[in-house]
Amino acid sequence: MDRIGVMQIPPDFKYLDVYRKGKPAHDRYDSFSIRHPSMKPGQRAKIFAPFDALRGFHFAILSKEVSYVDKPELSCEEVRALNFQLARLRELTRNSRAARQNGVFVTVFYFQPCTDPQNEAYGKRGQIRSLSGICRRVDWEVTRTLRVGEQDLSCDSLLRIVETQNDS
Repeated sequence: MDRIGVMQIPPDFKYLDVYRKGKPAHDRYDSFSIRHPSMKPGQRAKIFAPFDALRGFHFAILSKEVSYVDKPELSCEEVRALNFQLARLRELTRNSRAARQNGVFVTVFYFQPCTDPQNEAYGKRGQIRSLSGICRRVDWEVTRTLRVGEQDLSCDSLLRIVETQNDS
């Protein structure tokens, strides 16, 4: 009895004779081959690429799998240490010239609230993230932000600042 891989072909299979004939063979320059040239494997793969009927659905499902946590409350000692660190960074980056000369490389841990209004964590919970780079500015009075690289972080969202050695 005939087999396709490990599966047996039933004797009453409607297209058994077509299967037994095998793949059609064409000469390289016959009329069929000229009208229908064989495709490269990469082009054939595009034909069978998955079709996204519900555009964005996959990303919506993935966004639900993100885990969120409550914002951690800092102890008095942690707040004092964070304020001391911010004051030190503010002095080292008092103007752009001092910031360039000192080039303080920091890793900042901060709390980022959930921004997806479709998620149940929206407005209540968030994620703890980290950002590494050169501290450019500390603006405590006006905007209450810390600039690391090209990103501004709210001082209210900061959890911890770690100064590290810049290897460059």
